[in-house]
Amino acid sequence: MFLRKEIKMETIRNYKAAETILEFNKIKEIWKEYAMTDGAKDVIDGAGPMLSESQVLARLRETTEARDMIQRSGQPPLVSLSGIREWMRLAEIGSCLTAEQLEGMERALAAVDRMKRYLDQGKIYETALAWYGDDLEPCSSLREAISQQIRSGQVSDHASKTLRSCRMDMEKEERSMREKAEAAIRSGKNMMADSFSTMRNGHMCVPVKAEYRYRVKGNVIDQSSTGSTVFVEPEACARHYEALEMLRLEEENEVRRILYTLTGMVYDFREDLERDIQVMEKVDLMFSRGKLSLAYGGVEPSINTERRIVLKDGRHPLMDRAVSVPLQFRLGNVEHDEAEAVRGIVITGPNTGGKTVAIKTVALNCMMAQTGLHVACREADICMCSSFLCDIGDGQDMSENLSTFSSHIVNVLDILKKVDRDSLVILDELGSGTDPAEGMGIAVAILEELKKSGALFLATTHYPEVKRYAEQAEGMVNARMTFDKESLKPTYRLVIGEAGESCAFYIAGKLGMPEQMLEYAARAAYGTPALPEEIRRLAAENRIRKEKTEAVRKRKAGASGMAREKRFRRGDSVMVLPDKKTGIVCEEENEKGVLRVQMPGKKIYINHKRVRLQVAASQLYPEDYDFSIIFDTVENRKLRHDMDRGKMVQGEIVVEQ
Repeated sequence: MFLRKEIKMETIRNYKAAETILEFNKIKEIWKEYAMTDGAKDVIDGAGPMLSESQVLARLRETTEARDMIQRSGQPPLVSLSGIREWMRLAEIGSCLTAEQLEGMERALAAVDRMKRYLDQGKIYETALAWYGDDLEPCSSLREAISQQIRSGQVSDHASKTLRSCRMDMEKEERSMREKAEAAIRSGKNMMADSFSTMRNGHMCVPVKAEYRYRVKGNVIDQSSTGSTVFVEPEACARHYEALEMLRLEEENEVRRILYTLTGMVYDFREDLERDIQVMEKVDLMFSRGKLSLAYGGVEPSINTERRIVLKDGRHPLMDRAVSVPLQFRLGNVEHDEAEAVRGIVITGPNTGGKTVAIKTVALNCMMAQTGLHVACREADICMCSSFLCDIGDGQDMSENLSTFSSHIVNVLDILKKVDRDSLVILDELGSGTDPAEGMGIAVAILEELKKSGALFLATTHYPEVKRYAEQAEGMVNARMTFDKESLKPTYRLVIGEAGESCAFYIAGKLGMPEQMLEYAARAAYGTPALPEEIRRLAAENRIRKEKTEAVRKRKAGASGMAREKRFRRGDSVMVLPDKKTGIVCEEENEKGVLRVQMPGKKIYINHKRVRLQVAASQLYPEDYDFSIIFDTVENRKLRHDMDRGKMVQGEIVVEQ
């Protein structure tokens, strides 16, 4: 049992399993995207529900203040600060930081200064978060020293008078070397392979043709890949090279001295830098929670220790707000009366109706609140929980040879071992995966044990016996996911206090299953053919609708047949579209609506839709008119005439194709 102000500090049991099942791990991945520092991201990785009420309230207040500051002052100027601790460690062991590392340190200190000024703005609104700015130390002297002596990843010429003088002398010697080389090229133009000098291994050289290598005074430094050109350092350039090398050594020593001096300053400011890092990471963590809240439209929930969960317009934070159906939810000691408190809800409804999403929405919002995050609700009152215990999904493990039912039982038994009064238990498809009668009995037994524990629990099921148990059991109520009977689609709305109806018979009837089949199904399921009046009426309507549809179909078919019979007769004068040519029907249309028309010089088959009656045959020819005169050849007519007279003829009647 919770203490009324502080919860006993202990590890959340079974938290990691619940984190994955409820998709809180996905929330954390999104949360990390809003954090800038590695330290804040590491904290988010290990974040989970806290067991101290005061700690939860403090984190929620910080989240609210961070969100308010973002809305008032814009996004905070946070940076990653990556590498600072490593650079401090190098300074502590006596290593010399590079110019690039020191420049990174300067950028980090500039970010600290910007963050300090950003937080100071929040003092106007008396925001407690703003006072973290007082703990930030921009280390102005260190930052100024680095910015003056380091430029573009290099030690600046202005870092010291010695360095500036040295580099000016180096430029002078390099210029003199170049002038001497150009003079050597001009004086020995015919011996040169090219007209310009080049640097080889740090030496100023002139390109000399190989056959003249001994005619140019100087040292051969390199040669071309073909050997046709040698690169000679003239004697005059060699003297300047020696001077240049001494200057380079002097420059290197001075650069190292400056870098060591700045590294020493970093070491001197190590305590301030460490505090800055810690404060920036802490502030970054707060603002990451505020950014996350703005992303999904969260609100700060009320926290109680009276075992009460109330969500108004609750949403699953990973679902699109535009399509998510708001959840209205109440569980526990809502009326501040322990004796009348509802501690368990059994949810029923059609498949894909949103039962699993509903219970995940409740548990996930509770877990987020206890982690210091805002919840995806319009308003929420959430109790502290010692553990989140979940069994969702089929859990089938082929490697362990566990069936769906077996895996459920293993999980549930583990839950029953760990559950106590302060737990929140989520069970999906309770008792599924086995014989319905036995599964129902096991589901009721599990609910009875949960009721005895005093824990808050949510369970989904399809068993009508479980619904009746929940209706009669003390401290339990039914709930249902609503279903649109017209569209046959779930509406994803939760109604607490009502048991869900079985929609299977209704859907089957709606889709046209005959009444006798529904009655047979009812007898198989419930031992009686009796159907609810609504389903019986629906089946009768389907029967009448089917009979009417069949009668209309037959009438249309008959009318169509009659129309098709009377549409065109042999001998009808017709117009053929789209050419609008005139022809005479020589064969009446078949069952597919295709007829044959005599056109000038040919006969064609054509669909009746492309033919228009001009003059009926009855108006053109006598009733007993012999159309073979029109459609048969002279030879065919003569052969038929002879055959009709009984004469033996030799010939063949040709049928036109």
